[in-house]
Amino acid sequence: MLTTAELSRYSRHLSLPEFGRAGQEQLRASRVLIVGAGGLGSPLGLYLAAAGVGILGIVDGDVVEESNLQRQVLYTVDDIGQPKAERAAARLNALNPHVDIRPYTMTLSSENALGLIKDYDLVIDGTDNFPTRYLTNDACVLAGKPNVYGSIFQFEGQASVFHHEGGPCYRCLFPEPPPPGMVPSCAEGGVLGVLPAMIAGIQATEAIKILTGMGDTLSGRLLQYNALSMTFDELRLRRDPECPVCGDHPSITALIDYDAFCGVPKALAQECDINPEALNARLQKGEQMTLIDVREPYEREICAIDGSLHIPLQSLPARIHEFSKEQTLVFYCKSGGRSAGARQLFSDADFHRVYNLSGGILAWADKIDPDMPRY
Repeated sequence: MLTTAELSRYSRHLSLPEFGRAGQEQLRASRVLIVGAGGLGSPLGLYLAAAGVGILGIVDGDVVEESNLQRQVLYTVDDIGQPKAERAAARLNALNPHVDIRPYTMTLSSENALGLIKDYDLVIDGTDNFPTRYLTNDACVLAGKPNVYGSIFQFEGQASVFHHEGGPCYRCLFPEPPPPGMVPSCAEGGVLGVLPAMIAGIQATEAIKILTGMGDTLSGRLLQYNALSMTFDELRLRRDPECPVCGDHPSITALIDYDAFCGVPKALAQECDINPEALNARLQKGEQMTLIDVREPYEREICAIDGSLHIPLQSLPARIHEFSKEQTLVFYCKSGGRSAGARQLFSDADFHRVYNLSGGILAWADKIDPDMPRY
């Protein structure tokens, strides 16, 4: 039953004939898990907490960075360096103390996904990478939970509802991930700061509709939004009976290695990975090593390791011929992901003295150069 304080707080919902007290009580009894507390997760958390969802779980293993603040509206400069899930929970508790906010300061993985998801009525995908999207999808199908999907890039976004009322899942739309490096991340390609609010607003709306039984959902439809032209397009989707996870004869009946499925390089072997301390020591001894910064130009304007070359990752394949296989090459990026791909590119071309700076320039700043700007 709603308390007197809740009746007052949610009075605008109660005034809606299609919603009313019954709808608000359904929301109060519901459990929603948000995967990712970043660009999409921030407005999602604000709107769902404000709406009165009973239990709101937030999964995110990252910490707040200054570059997040352009779009991740849950956080302030005082939160920089703090775990996102914890800071999000504090902010949302202050917004609505009637909601039970449960932060999980971890990365969703094949080991913990089913254990987390089983306790929730639906999952909202606020992630920004393909391995976690496929993991979230498969876990929702295996656990029998709806998956409210959204994604953003530059000036465009899309949203849908997967695995709901017999509708398709994410794999029905995208059976295979794109090749590694084909789709730039938001860090590489950028994102308009207000874009996540539009897509997250659609996701939150779909979640509330599912939980209260109102209206028609986006199940079987993919809504596409373009901010530059301010247009919406819709694609009709159907469940694929041959889908490996939700099809008539599924071949995926347990969670798999999603990094391997998406072609993400594994943690590099020790001889191919170099930490900041080891790299600095070798440079101080005068060892001839060529450092190659594979970040975007604007990132290099913020900070760079002295003496390094700058070749953005997308330009690197065309410039392999500029290097000798006798050189010792060390690639770095912001945190080690893109440079791992660069190292693999050269390794596949039979370069044997190639390294990836583990943790990227952020680790270099932490361990070697504490005055270096972070982003």
